[in-house]
Amino acid sequence: MPIYEYDCADCGDFTRLRPMAERDQPCDCPSCGMQSGRVILSAPGLATMPGSQRRAIAANERSANAPQTLDEYKQTREHPKGCGCCTPNKPLAPTKANPHAMKGKPAGRPWMISH
Repeated sequence: MPIYEYDCADCGDFTRLRPMAERDQPCDCPSCGMQSGRVILSAPGLATMPGSQRRAIAANERSANAPQTLDEYKQTREHPKGCGCCTPNKPLAPTKANPHAMKGKPAGRPWMISH
């Protein structure tokens, strides 16, 4: 349940933990018991979100009004060059170090199946 802010005309503002279905309904003031309407006094608590989710929300907000072109995105990306997400993947070819063109790093004893 989220925390909502309310403003009492006599006592001032206070917060309540309420279900979302009751967010717009007046709430009783804890001091005087008078019905008080909901107000928005502070920003939402985004600090409790994981960093990746905050970055995703920020990216959505930026792209809502001015989406980036592919070239702008490639200049501002935070991953190393050649990661494969922005460029087509090259098919693996056999090399001296990887004669069977395996995706993963070959183990020290590829002939062993178990133990």
